[in-house]
Amino acid sequence: MKKLLLSLIAIACAVVSYAAEPLRYVDATTLTTLGKPLPTDKAYNRIDTNKYKVPDDCVAYSGYSTGLHIVFKTNSKTIAARWTTSDRVPGTNMTPNTQKGLDLYIMRDGRWVFAGVGAPKISGSRDKHESTIVTNMAEGEKLCLLYLPIFDSVEKLELGIEEGSDIAAAENPFRHKIIVHGSSITHGASSNRAGMTYPAIFSRQTGLYTCNLGYSGRSKLQPEFATFLAEIEDADAFVFDTFSNPSAEIIDENFDRFVDIIRAKHPTTPLIFTQTIRRDTRNFNLKTEDFEARKQAAAERVVRERMKRDKNIYFLDSKGWLKDDNLATADGIHPTDLGFMRMMEHMEPAIKKILKKYGIK
Repeated sequence: MKKLLLSLIAIACAVVSYAAEPLRYVDATTLTTLGKPLPTDKAYNRIDTNKYKVPDDCVAYSGYSTGLHIVFKTNSKTIAARWTTSDRVPGTNMTPNTQKGLDLYIMRDGRWVFAGVGAPKISGSRDKHESTIVTNMAEGEKLCLLYLPIFDSVEKLELGIEEGSDIAAAENPFRHKIIVHGSSITHGASSNRAGMTYPAIFSRQTGLYTCNLGYSGRSKLQPEFATFLAEIEDADAFVFDTFSNPSAEIIDENFDRFVDIIRAKHPTTPLIFTQTIRRDTRNFNLKTEDFEARKQAAAERVVRERMKRDKNIYFLDSKGWLKDDNLATADGIHPTDLGFMRMMEHMEPAIKKILKKYGIK
């Protein structure tokens, strides 16, 4: 009996020792980072503000890892991560997983399937994070897609795999290059995970490569943004959600100049402008109703006027995109995952139809 007890203790100790065995961590900069419109000086910034000018109140947002994703191959049955962000407090209209967390998808049977989240630390110091994203997977190599935080900067990222397993950079699994620029709706403010922004959903569902240049409440058809967009020589198309933030007066003042700057270097590239979605905050607030109605009218007017002399500009009406049951936003303004999926039901076929005319499919 004593020998049996000692044997069981030895086995238990071995199991505990095996479970506690540290993973091997790899710097994610050795893998493939996607989602940047142009190269940056820092690994996980969207725009290099030392080289390109953005509006003054958008400099910090350019350092966010919004829309950036790492693609890699591994045969590890466990994938973990260690990463460093800022110490910012999560916003009231988003989850910590959205702001600071990681979101992993793995290719299975020709489609991207959700695998797990890298849950961030949100108590005490909120800048150092460590999380097991998925474990106990089957043997074999897996093609992985990891989205980075959308409302925070990432200073460092390491991926953990089991000892004896391999990890390697993968080629870009997406086609063409679609630049999506706009407001907090494009940014993905109230998605539940970093991979649930509408540009990310569109990319996974269509196989088209998207770069997310959402700038929360700061996207107002500024010439600085147009100048940067014009520099993206390999952009196959631009999709704009640029009417959510500016007033009707700003839309009237800025729209043509914004388009002129882009057209100087992209004379025939398709420019697809989406109408801002109807906000539920209009339901009873008369001032909001007037403001929103006037800016929607201005947006449609300026785009349709431009369409008369530019056959490569398009306007997508957002009527009915979120339905009228008031279930699709976190705060009457920003779509939740349900809201983004409802948007995609309308946006995806409309955008694909336009892009097909240009051989983008």
